Amino acid sequence: MSHDQAVVKAILDGARAAGRASLNSTESKEVCDAYGIPVPKEGLATSSGEAAELAGSIGYPVVLKIVSKDILHKTDAGGVLTGLTTADEVVQGYEAICQSAREYKSDADITGVQVQQMLPAAQEVIVGAVTDPSFGKLVAFGLGGVLVEVLKDVTFRLAPASREDALSMIDGIQAAEVLRGVRGSDPVNREALAALIENVSTLIADFPEIHELDLNPVFATKDSVTAVDVRILLTKELPEPRPRPSQQEILASMVRIMKPKSVAVIGASGEEGKIGNSVMKNLINGGYKGEIYPVNPKADEILGHKCYKSVKDVSDAIDIAVFAIPAKFVAGALEEVGQKGIAGAVMIPSGFAEVGEIELQRDMVAVARKHNVRVMGPNIYGFYYTHENLCATFCTPYDVKGQAALSSQSGGVGMAIIGFSRSAKMGVSAIVGLGNKSDIDEDDLLTFFEQDDNTQVIAMHVEDLKDGRAFAEVAQRVSKQKPVVVLKAGRTAQGARAAASHTGALAGNDKVYDDVLRQSGVIRARTLNDMLQFARGLPVLPTPQGENIIIITGAGGSGVLLSDACFDNGLQLMSMPKDLDAAFRKFIPPFGAAGNPVDITGGEPPITYRNTIKLGLEDDRVHALILGYWHTIVTPPMVFAKLASEVVEEARAKGIHKPIVASLVGDVEVEEASEYLYDRGIVAYPYTTQLPVDVLGAKYRWARAAGLL
Repeated sequence: MSHDQAVVKAILDGARAAGRASLNSTESKEVCDAYGIPVPKEGLATSSGEAAELAGSIGYPVVLKIVSKDILHKTDAGGVLTGLTTADEVVQGYEAICQSAREYKSDADITGVQVQQMLPAAQEVIVGAVTDPSFGKLVAFGLGGVLVEVLKDVTFRLAPASREDALSMIDGIQAAEVLRGVRGSDPVNREALAALIENVSTLIADFPEIHELDLNPVFATKDSVTAVDVRILLTKELPEPRPRPSQQEILASMVRIMKPKSVAVIGASGEEGKIGNSVMKNLINGGYKGEIYPVNPKADEILGHKCYKSVKDVSDAIDIAVFAIPAKFVAGALEEVGQKGIAGAVMIPSGFAEVGEIELQRDMVAVARKHNVRVMGPNIYGFYYTHENLCATFCTPYDVKGQAALSSQSGGVGMAIIGFSRSAKMGVSAIVGLGNKSDIDEDDLLTFFEQDDNTQVIAMHVEDLKDGRAFAEVAQRVSKQKPVVVLKAGRTAQGARAAASHTGALAGNDKVYDDVLRQSGVIRARTLNDMLQFARGLPVLPTPQGENIIIITGAGGSGVLLSDACFDNGLQLMSMPKDLDAAFRKFIPPFGAAGNPVDITGGEPPITYRNTIKLGLEDDRVHALILGYWHTIVTPPMVFAKLASEVVEEARAKGIHKPIVASLVGDVEVEEASEYLYDRGIVAYPYTTQLPVDVLGAKYRWARAAGLL
């Protein structure tokens, strides 16, 4: 439907010109009318007699609500009376709530009393909007009424939200079943409710000066939805938009940075123990084939390379400059980098905003923006791009090429990424440190990795998203093609934000990140180990072609735990068809258990594992397999690993590619067997039933979000 923006703009301009931080009830109703948000019949009375007259024209019963810019929470002030059925009750009620309001706040500026049609009982929900520091405008939906902040059963989406988004919000709260009708109650009108959510999200997106908006409660019935109470809060000042290059400009710069033909090291050193020395050694020893230009005014040659006093003295073009000088000298050197036309500055130095030197960082960024230099960092370990043999870092070289790109905001987490990757022999395309994120951040990396043929999965450690909306918009596009995994640190630190509205209070928690990342198709990792294991495992697993999963296990106990892990990950165990059940029973002993899980029991010889795995792979109705191996003398770990690998390889030769994960329980030999399986495309782990299913669950979450299932 069309919206009357001119009406809303006039109301908002008038309120802000008067220095008010909120709209009164009459203004709020006019805003709702302009955007198709249903509200009850109502009017503003400035005397008890006028209130009685309004009540008569609206029709009994009515509700009275105090109207004051100084009283936001009317109930707390005794400023609400419901169920009034006569003119005498309205007159007395008018005087009573005015008196209560004065006792609550003696200097309150009371505009009058809102007389409102009282609606019949209905399901109460809340629809709201809030301005998030990272994601900008968000729309919220959840159970409403007085318990909204206690139950916190609410979900968020970026505004403006589509109709599909709105319907997913209605279905996405824990109490969704209540809205569908339980114990004989009528279901709510989902389409009307979705339209309301959509209209609120459009309103908040159209007018950034609206800071928070509450429709609480919204009465939802099988026929209609009506916003009973409306609160609209205004922002004091509009934030400055963050400068963002176009996607084409970002990509052009990032290609030069990640795949440079030449690198300058500013602060290069021939002295052991210096960062500038480590960077030079890593570039050389890592096998980088491009040109390396050390820059140091006090040296003629460093590690066999001619040294320059300035990047401007280099006659050839330079793509990136790695900084290894103290923070106080950075701006001057960056000016020369800009004049040289260098695309990227890799800022290893610390001593900027992370230690309170905010102005020093701002000055650096100002120089970079003047010359269109993209800055990575500062306060970082640098980065690797293995397919160019590029180790632009003071950390040790890393040369195991693969398809996983990882980034971290923390240097410590970066070290963990490097160590895990080396220990697990995980091939990576890139490892990137982002540090203070003065300029380049996660959405810049996503833009590069989206088109990078060497990258098939992107995993990111994030402490904060400086521009969450930009990240979400890029991630929504990239995740359709490649899995994007995010480990959001600081999940418990989100609740400190003060808010004047119910929606604002509810938005002050980690739920916003959870919902927006899910809306963007991102796989959220809860732990560092999850992030690393997803990065390692997702490129190994083929994309599933359906939801039917079968567990084949040699231990009943493992089968139960694997089933629990499936439930945790929203995975669907296949209801076993009778013919397939009978086929499995041919291979397992009478005291085993068909059905799903298929328990072949622990004493079975290798042929039983071979036959059952082959059957699961070759039946088109089965889309993924979970194997639970139990260490026995009859089928030792490496015997199992080799036969399972052979069966899978035979299936692949026939064009059968299904995701397979395995849990191996037993003595230490299961470690070697798990590694053997992993190297051959079966994601396998010793001593755990949860982790292999978590990796499979992550693959399924991505496939669903990307629309591949």
